[in-house]
Amino acid sequence: MHPTPHPIERLTIAMPADMAALVKGAVASGDYASVSEVVREALRDWKSARAVQQQELASLKADVERGLADLAAGRLTEFDKAAIITRGRTLLAKP
Repeated sequence: MHPTPHPIERLTIAMPADMAALVKGAVASGDYASVSEVVREALRDWKSARAVQQQELASLKADVERGLADLAAGRLTEFDKAAIITRGRTLLAKP
């Protein structure tokens, strides 16, 4: 038994000329069979990137909550501001 295909909905979109040229170029080069294929792949990539971003945000929020809980419970330690700044700059410099 074959799975039921996803229903298709037609959308009309507007985009800047340079983006439209990229999409049309991808089709013209044979990389994609249609503009729809280009847009579907772009949306799949966006969806994946957004999921990663949401996971990273949830992790950051959990870290903040843990920090606030430690603060409220009096679990404090001294910290080296210069070392934290240096570490942050190192992390930001990584590709």
